[in-house]
Amino acid sequence: MLANDRLIAFIPVSDLTVARQFCEATLGLRVTDANPFAVVVEAGGTMLRLTEVPELKPQPFTIAGWQVPDIEATVDALVARQVVFRHYEGMGQTGKGIWEAPGGDRVAWFSDPDGNTLSLTTFAQSSSR
Repeated sequence: MLANDRLIAFIPVSDLTVARQFCEATLGLRVTDANPFAVVVEAGGTMLRLTEVPELKPQPFTIAGWQVPDIEATVDALVARQVVFRHYEGMGQTGKGIWEAPGGDRVAWFSDPDGNTLSLTTFAQSSSR
């Protein structure tokens, strides 16, 4: 029923000004709208709404991620913009925080200013999974 309709993604934030700055300056996303309730950015053709919530409790899992063609280059570019990648004990990540799944997919995790977990993924097989 919804297979041909565009997805809208949401990320809860505690401060729209801080979230907007992070998305624009750090992640390089383009703001398409801003109002007292949300900042809307375009993320690879998907509308991403940063929505201010009164009591944000970041979850211990990834809430949003990007499929990137070269995870090494993207990690390096974000590190240059002061993004710190997470290291999880026992996962066998590289020094840059990149984990390789048994099938060869590569993933790295980082946080937004609110502590929400975001990720980057480069799939082993070039596809649009």
